[in-house]
Amino acid sequence: MNDHSSDTDFFAIATQRPVVMRAARIALVVGIVLAIINHADKLINGTVDLTTLFKIILTFVVPYSVSTYSSVQTVREQMQDV
Repeated sequence: MNDHSSDTDFFAIATQRPVVMRAARIALVVGIVLAIINHADKLINGTVDLTTLFKIILTFVVPYSVSTYSSVQTVREQMQDV
């Protein structure tokens, strides 16, 4: 399989509804916990600036990305076993 085909397969799997929904649930839970741990003081005080907002957004993007990558790898392994 060439690199372009591998990229296409990755995105095809990553955009499947079960993968997206699982990643979204994980990102929501983990993102909320990490946002509270890391930014509660600014959220409570109402002193969220653009930099903090960007960091909060990344707090949700990172677990979404990790979950998606993990799910894609699992689906690929299952496809190879068949």
